[in-house]
Amino acid sequence: MPIYEYHCNDCNTDFEQLVFSSSQADCVPCTKCGSTNVERKVSSIASAGSSAAASAGASYSSCGSSGFS
Repeated sequence: MPIYEYHCNDCNTDFEQLVFSSSQADCVPCTKCGSTNVERKVSSIASAGSSAAASAGASYSSCGSSGFS
C-alpha cells in the first residue's frame, strides 16, 4: 500500500495519504478542508525514471481530470 503526496488547490495544503488501491489514488479528499480539488504530487522516488517530468514540475490531477497540469 503506497503513500502518495497530494496538494489541495483550494486551501493550499500539502498532505500524504495511504492508498489501498490505485483506483482510490485518483479521488482523495483533502485532509484539512475535504475538497477533492487535489493534485497528486510527483515524489522523488516515484519520478526516478522520469527526471524530465519531475524537473518540469509535472503533477497528476485527480478524479478523472486531464492528467498532467
